[in-house]
Amino acid sequence: MDSIKIFAPATVANVACGFDIFGFAVDAPGDEVIVRKRTDNQIIIKNITGEEGKLTYDVSKNAVSVPIIKYLEHTGSKQGLDIELHKKMPLGSGLGSSSASSVAGVFAVNELLGKRLTTKELLPFSMEGERIACGSAHADNVAPALLGGFVVVRSYEPLDVFKVPTPIELYVTIVHPNIEVNTKDARHILRNEVSMKNTIAQMGNVAGMIAGLMQADYQLIASSMIDFIIEPVRAILIPEFWEVKNAALAAGALGCSISGAGPSIFAFSKGRETAEKVAIAMKNSFEKVGIHAGAYVSGINQYGPKVIG
Repeated sequence: MDSIKIFAPATVANVACGFDIFGFAVDAPGDEVIVRKRTDNQIIIKNITGEEGKLTYDVSKNAVSVPIIKYLEHTGSKQGLDIELHKKMPLGSGLGSSSASSVAGVFAVNELLGKRLTTKELLPFSMEGERIACGSAHADNVAPALLGGFVVVRSYEPLDVFKVPTPIELYVTIVHPNIEVNTKDARHILRNEVSMKNTIAQMGNVAGMIAGLMQADYQLIASSMIDFIIEPVRAILIPEFWEVKNAALAAGALGCSISGAGPSIFAFSKGRETAEKVAIAMKNSFEKVGIHAGAYVSGINQYGPKVIG
C-alpha cells in the first residue's frame, strides 16, 4: 500500500461540567488526510484545502505533520511522505479542528506502515499536534477523535484515558455560529482560583454525568449538565449564548453548553427527532440577530478515525 486516505471526526470537549477531562466524537463534520509514500525521506505537505490559506505548509508547525514526524522518530522509520490535508470544518470552531487533523495524520501513517503501534499508543503523538495548534498538549479532543466514543481523561501524569458507554438514544446537536473564538484567548480569561462551593457542585455534576451515561439515565444526564466554573466566563465571548441555550432547552434538549472553547454550542437530546428540533431552534435563535450558523445532528461516534480510500 503506497497511499491511504483517512477521515477523523470532530469532537466536543469539556461537555459542560468536565473541563479538560471530558470529550466525545461525532459523525460529522471532520477532516480528511491523504498520505503517500515517497522514494526519499522527505516529509512534505503537498496540499491544504478548506482553510482559506490560514494554515502553514511548514511541516514543523502544522498540526497534521508534527504528529507524523514524532511517530516516525519514535519508530525509527526513515520513510518519506507526501501529505494532503482537507479541512471539512471551520478553524477556531470549538469542534477540535486541529485534533481531527492530528489524529487523521498519525492514524494514516500508522496504517500505511503496517500498524506498528496500537491505536491507543498513537495518543501522545496526536497530542503534539494540539501543542502546536494551541500551545498545550490537551487530550480532551484528540482522545475521542482517536478512540471514538465518550472519553474521560483521568490523568495527564501519567496519561490515563478511558471510554464510558453512552445510551443508544443519546444525540447531540451542534450549532456553529459564523464567528471565531481563539482557543488561547478562551483559556486566558479563565480564573486561576475557584471557590470551594463551586468545586463541590462541579464534582457532583461530573460524577452524575458519568453515572447518567452508564445507566442511560437521561434525567441524571440533564441535571448534571450544569457548569459552574467555565461556562459563565466563556459565555461572554459568544454573542447570544444564553438566548441560544434557552431556545435549545425550550425545544426539548436535555442540556446545552459550549463546545470546547467555543463558539460552537452543543446540546444533548433523547432521540434524533428531538435533536433535529433543537437544531432548528438554536439556529433560528442566532439568525434572528443576523448571525449565520451551521448545524449538525449526530449520535455519539464510537469508532473514531476510519479509512475512506
